[in-house]
Amino acid sequence: MATIEERVKAVTARVLKVDADKIKLEDSFAADLGAESVQSIELVAMFEEEFGIEMEEEAALSVETVGSAIEFIADVCKQQGVEA
Repeated sequence: MATIEERVKAVTARVLKVDADKIKLEDSFAADLGAESVQSIELVAMFEEEFGIEMEEEAALSVETVGSAIEFIADVCKQQGVEA
């Protein structure tokens, strides 16, 4: 099974139409990967679908980097008892 990092990168690549291999943990969704607000909301929805979790939208949208998203999603999975 893919790691949380691999899954986050795959979803990010699909939504933002970038190469998953070029996504770095320190990349900012907006500044480095070009996410606009609509795409940020789409990312949150796709992460929820990918991991079978529900995230508080405001908190999720405040996550700025790929690395932070991985940590945030891992925490939400733990809180909701979802194996990631």
